[in-house]
Amino acid sequence: MPSPTRGGPRSLAAAALLALVAGCGTAADAGSPVAAPVPSSASSPAPTPSAPAPAPSSAPASPPPAASPSTTPAQAAPAPPAPLPGTALAALATLPVKGRAPRTGYDRDLFGQAWADVDRNGCDTRNDVLRRDLVDVVLDARTGGCVVLSGLLADPFTGASVPFTRGVATSADVQVDHLVALSDAWQKGAQQWSADEREAFANDPLNLLAVDGPTNAAKGDGDAATWLPPQRAVRCAYVARQVAVKATYGAWVTAAERDAVARVLEGCPDELLPTAEGVATPPRGAGLDIAAVAEREPAVPAPEPEPEPEPAPAPAPAGGSGADPRFGSCREALAAGYGEYVRGVDPEYDWYRDGDGDGVVCEG
Repeated sequence: MPSPTRGGPRSLAAAALLALVAGCGTAADAGSPVAAPVPSSASSPAPTPSAPAPAPSSAPASPPPAASPSTTPAQAAPAPPAPLPGTALAALATLPVKGRAPRTGYDRDLFGQAWADVDRNGCDTRNDVLRRDLVDVVLDARTGGCVVLSGLLADPFTGASVPFTRGVATSADVQVDHLVALSDAWQKGAQQWSADEREAFANDPLNLLAVDGPTNAAKGDGDAATWLPPQRAVRCAYVARQVAVKATYGAWVTAAERDAVARVLEGCPDELLPTAEGVATPPRGAGLDIAAVAEREPAVPAPEPEPEPEPAPAPAPAGGSGADPRFGSCREALAAGYGEYVRGVDPEYDWYRDGDGDGVVCEG
């Protein structure tokens, strides 16, 4: 009987089994059960047990992990707190901001008489401010306590002590500054004001301050964007007064001026807005002993005392003629301040002779 050939059925079955094992990519032990067939696309290595299977493409993506502090984007700085009511900062926020108008047409006379007596106290504004801002004040008693003869200024601009003596060569050592200069006001609203409003502005104690003369000249008509007092300690009060003046009269500020004032007030956000009551000038002679002050005035010749008034003339003697009982002649009567006497009006007429017959005697 012929022997089976090599390509018989048993050999083919063995070859097919080996091919399946090799296709699965695993080695089969002789006694292990045979794995079920898998599609040909599973020929890549299976993921390790430690790595989870990728989620199906249709599943929603999981949220990204929270960023660490080192990768958090920079947050915007918190807004500064609103200014407190009644402060200069709060008032600054209400001022209109506009460009500077032309200076064309400006004239000091448009703001009225210099140092007019707008408060009708019988004293000019300059002396009112000097009495308010100076110490050791000596007043001229002949002016009822109005005119300042001398005093001492603690200059707010520089911190220096500046003596003041009234006189042609010395009065300018202390000047009265318009905190908001007239020219600056002209370019920021005053052109539309009435003449009375401009005069009130130029003489308003809220806008006036006695200061060192040369320093005031250096300031000129600059606003806060171009000039601030050399003494830093007074800058808050200085710009606060400027804000108060502009708020009172409806003047505006430029953007540069507003920013300059804001920078100063950032260091003193609680600086209150000054009021007219807080800077009012004292009444003339108030709180001062004028009699004592008069003793400190420069010596001046005492005026001659007024002569005692003469007694009323005696009535003319009956009969209409007679001599003057006080003076021997018209010349003496005129020298004493008497005469002329008119016929029918003055009884003294009958005491003298009317040589020219004009009805008047003792003519001067």
